[in-house]
Formats: sequence, structure tokens, C-alpha cells
Amino acid sequence: MVSVVGARPQFVKLAPIAQQLALRGDEHTIVHTGQHYHPLLSQSFFDELRIPPPAFNLEAGSADHATQVSEMLIRLDPVLARTRPDWVLTYGDTTSTLAGTLAAAARNLPIAHLESGLRSFDRTMPEERHRIVADHLADLLLAPTAAALANLAAEGLAARSVLTGDLMVDALCAVINPSAGPSAPLPPFLADLDGGYLLATVHRAATTDDPDRLAAVVAALTACTQPVWLLVHPRLAARCRQFGIGLTGGSLRTTDPLPYRTMVTALAAAAGLITDSGGLQKEALVLGVPCSTLRTETEWPETLEGGWNVLVPDPRDLPVVAARARPAGPPPSPFGDGRAAAGIVTELATRAEHMPLTTRPTRRSVTA
Repeated sequence: MVSVVGARPQFVKLAPIAQQLALRGDEHTIVHTGQHYHPLLSQSFFDELRIPPPAFNLEAGSADHATQVSEMLIRLDPVLARTRPDWVLTYGDTTSTLAGTLAAAARNLPIAHLESGLRSFDRTMPEERHRIVADHLADLLLAPTAAALANLAAEGLAARSVLTGDLMVDALCAVINPSAGPSAPLPPFLADLDGGYLLATVHRAATTDDPDRLAAVVAALTACTQPVWLLVHPRLAARCRQFGIGLTGGSLRTTDPLPYRTMVTALAAAAGLITDSGGLQKEALVLGVPCSTLRTETEWPETLEGGWNVLVPDPRDLPVVAARARPAGPPPSPFGDGRAAAGIVTELATRAEHMPLTTRPTRRSVTA
């Protein structure tokens, strides 16, 4: 099997899959596109989550969308031609997902899309377009939630869809399980705050590439009533320099992205999360941390139940929303029991046995 990954959330999902494939003794080739290359957004995940090193690093780097996809396709095609895997595994909704899907389809290789069926219903988002392409080209659609499965059925894709649970819960459970050893300590700058802080991430193009919106988001972070620790993504840093927006003032403090285990510890201890990310909305819910999402929609509607996640389309509303009390009672558990990877690997193996290379369907013959 070949896994095509390139960004933080994909490394998190890859970890339990790689572990399960290793337990079975299956051959597994990891291809890193190089989409995320900052050590704290890439290598640290391989180290901390004990993911085998990539067999190939395409080093696609940063570029505009068209250039990045084309570079990935050019560099990925010979890898797939050489390996001819039983499955090409693509994860989530990044540029790497799109490139991996297109490259595998061009080579007529079976594709399994992990974290399939998510929909924000906003096609202006690159992530939404990537998800749709990946789902409609893939041979096997691995849906993390019942809502995702229903989305696939509504698009006529039910026959090749399977409900699996969420891989990010597998990874999170592995980190917070006492048997995994002591948790990572809080960073020194958080240790004296006794949980009286908000953690924040801002990185999506819809936020960072609009100078007026980005300035409004930064102003809202400075106006929050508790200290806000913003983990500065490279894209955010570049856009702030480009637009002359300072990341200082009021409640706002900044730091580099945190390694995964440290991030889990910091998030679990926080009074709340502010983000425009997708995956962190889930992680906050699992950890019982209120989330305020700087978007008009979410591909994870399950997180909105009970007010655990609140959408904040207008950044001016953020200080009030982020100061809300933690919802009463335990958070909902819509993402499975932390054993998604074992079921996914079994599904892949079973289907591979019944779909030998010589008889696998072409893209045109795959039916919904």
C-alpha cells in the first residue's frame, strides 16, 4: 500500500494506520509530498507518533495552488508507476489529497479515501473541492461519521462507502491513554496560567489571504478577556508581514506551532480554543474544550451539538463567544471509539483479496 500525505492532520491520521499495517506485516510505502515542511508541522509528528520515515519526499514546498498540485503530480507519478500498490491511500482534504487522487486515478490504481464524506457545502473552499474530487474518484470511501456517510449516499456513492470512525480519535486516544506513559508537560509559558488561557490557530486561506478579514481576526484576538496564545503557522506569519499586520497587543501572545503531544496537553488544559481549522474542532470536542470557529460553516456539524463549538462568521463577535462558559455535562462522542484504524486496515485487506490487480476496474467502470 502507498499512503500519500503532506500536512499536519494527515500525519496524525497516518500514525494509527501505519501501526496497524505494521502489525499485519503488510508492505506500506509512505510518500510525503512536502506540503508542510516546517519541522514542527512535519518531522516532529513522525518522531512523536513513531511513524516510519517516508520512503519518498517529493519536496513540493509552498507555491500557488496550481503550481503546487502540478509539482506533486509530476513527482508522484513515477513513484506510483514503480510501486504499483494494491491501494493508494489518500487522507482528508489537502492539496496532497487532490494530487494523490489524481495521480493514482491516472495510473488506474485503486484509491481509498480516508476521512471521506465531509462537506461544508461551500465550494469556494479549496478543501471542499478536494474532498469532492477525492470521493468521486476513489474506489473505497471510508467515512468517519454517520453524517459523512449520509453525505456520500446523497451523492450516489453509498455502494462504495463504509462507516469507520475517526482516525484522529485513534491518535488522540493513544496519546492520552495512561498506558502510553506520562503526558507531555505544559510549555513553560502556559504552566503558570492554571488553564486561564485560550489557545488559537489561524491558517486557512479564507482568513489569511484577505487583509481586511485577517486584520479583523487579529483585532478580535487582542480584545479577548483572557490571554490568547496564538500558534503562528508559516502562512499566517507570511501574510502578516505582507499586509503589515502586527501580532501584538491586548490579550494576544504568540508562539511557534507546538509538537503534537504538547499541543494535546495545552489544548486539554485550555479554557477554550479559537481556530479556523477542521481537525482541531474535533480534538477540542473529544477533550471537552469549548471551541470558537472563525468560519461561516463547518465540515464537522457534530461539534456544534450542545454549544461545544460555535461558529463565528464576524470576528467582532469573537471576544464574547470565546468567553462563554463550558457547556454542562460531558461532550457528545460522535467520532467512534478510537479503533478506526484496525477496521480500516481489515477492510482494505479483504477488498484487496477479492480485487486482484489484473481484474481491477478502470475509473470508468467504477459504479456508485
